[in-house]
Amino acid sequence: MKKTNEYKSGFVAVIGRPNVGKSTLVNSLIGRKIAIMSDKPQTTRNKIVCVLSLPDAQILFIDTPGIHKPKHKLGEYMVRTAENTLKEVDVVLFVVDGTAEKGAGEQYILDRLAAVRTPVVLAVNKIDQIPKNKMPSVLATYGSGYEFAAVVPISALEHTNLEILTQELKNYMEPGPQYYPEDMITDQPERLLIAELIREKTLQLTREEIPHAIAVDIEEITTRQNEDLYVRAVIYVERESQKGIVIGAGGSLLKEIGRLARIDIQNLLGSKVFLDLWVKVKKDWRNREGILRSFGYD
Repeated sequence: MKKTNEYKSGFVAVIGRPNVGKSTLVNSLIGRKIAIMSDKPQTTRNKIVCVLSLPDAQILFIDTPGIHKPKHKLGEYMVRTAENTLKEVDVVLFVVDGTAEKGAGEQYILDRLAAVRTPVVLAVNKIDQIPKNKMPSVLATYGSGYEFAAVVPISALEHTNLEILTQELKNYMEPGPQYYPEDMITDQPERLLIAELIREKTLQLTREEIPHAIAVDIEEITTRQNEDLYVRAVIYVERESQKGIVIGAGGSLLKEIGRLARIDIQNLLGSKVFLDLWVKVKKDWRNREGILRSFGYD
């Protein structure tokens, strides 16, 4: 596409296998923590729009749930959300982990991209962990078998080549309006962002059998007379045994979840927060459509 001096704007779908660094990349591009991060797969569940305002463009990143073969109704919702997003954007940003072998998961996504006419930019992430002499073969491996609009080696964690990446994305955008104010970094309500930060800390501190059984619901957000924020949130699990794990001995784990989440929430909102956390059981909630809707998975 021919470059112009006009202001550009457009939507970018960020896709890839779970746990390749999509949320880390979006946070690094925006310069603020919006999408939650975890070393557990399938962390992102909702479609989150993050806004990057530049002097000559506004790029709207849609951080999608990882595309994977679903095992329950929640998984089906997540994959459907990610795949539907491909039809709504100007550019697709396909993120892969350059330190991992290219496998069936990448091919699963490429097969779906074959039906998409949207330009696809490939970002090969985690190059800070790859020896320089191996870089050409890694790029060749991931860049073969599909006609990408561009291939950019990056490190989301180290912010390497992110300016090059944004320029490549802008190359495939038309002149357009500024959709959001310059100081706006996401379209998500505070309630959802707070819930996601609490879920992130729960993912980080609980055992392997817990993470995907966790949902967080914000029951109350109130500004007190001293302008501090009171937040009452419920962490839902699927079994009584999971409830005990999340609470921990003498409530120790739940207190640590609250302490870590409160720090991030305060940084996000810029005000002091009192976080009141509870843990409740909703059996098999991931396969119950009514409960999924009540948690915001429409």
